[in-house]
Amino acid sequence: MSENTEPTLHDEHIQINPIKYVFVLLALIALTLLNTGLAFLPLGVFHGVFAVGIAVVEALMVILFFMHIYWSSRLMKLTVAAGFFTFLVLVVMTLTDYTSRAWGLW
Repeated sequence: MSENTEPTLHDEHIQINPIKYVFVLLALIALTLLNTGLAFLPLGVFHGVFAVGIAVVEALMVILFFMHIYWSSRLMKLTVAAGFFTFLVLVVMTLTDYTSRAWGLW
């Protein structure tokens, strides 16, 4: 193993406990139910903001645990973080455009 104390997927003896996957799955299901429950609340224009926020958290969980980025090298984490940052910039720009088009209607 390398000098780093955290094992990576490229080390020979790493074993990921299946219980972690169950917890992540339960968290994803809970967030999906939360997102569905928020759809029935009168939040006005904030429906989209909360829905996208929950979706971003769910995407982070999938990226980190199901795509094994949590246990990957720093270079892989940096690459994925750059892509995720680009995704966030596009989402923020889209929401900004969406909320600015209907001035006075909401």
